[in-house]
Amino acid sequence: MIDDDLWSAVGDPTRRRMLDLLLADGGGTATTLAERLPVTRQAVAKHLLVLDRVGLVHATPSGRERRYEVDEAQLARAVAQLSAVGASWDARLQRIKRIAERIQREAQS
Repeated sequence: MIDDDLWSAVGDPTRRRMLDLLLADGGGTATTLAERLPVTRQAVAKHLLVLDRVGLVHATPSGRERRYEVDEAQLARAVAQLSAVGASWDARLQRIKRIAERIQREAQS
């Protein structure tokens, strides 16, 4: 089953870049992410809320800020969903290819 909210969250390129940075750095705050992205700290905070709402990140208090880390189990779930969608589309495309080849053969006969 596909989680539309999850895929809507990772559909944004800024959020995907944030996930990449959090994974590479082992976590971060809105401030540390804003230093590495072409958006404001406030925009980063809003993106983090979206990621948090779908469970891709979780936050813990860190001084005056919150430190975000990727929830690896939820990320694995997202990857599994993407793989399932890819496999489904591969099967559909193979069926379309077979139909097109059959039509082409019949047209040549």
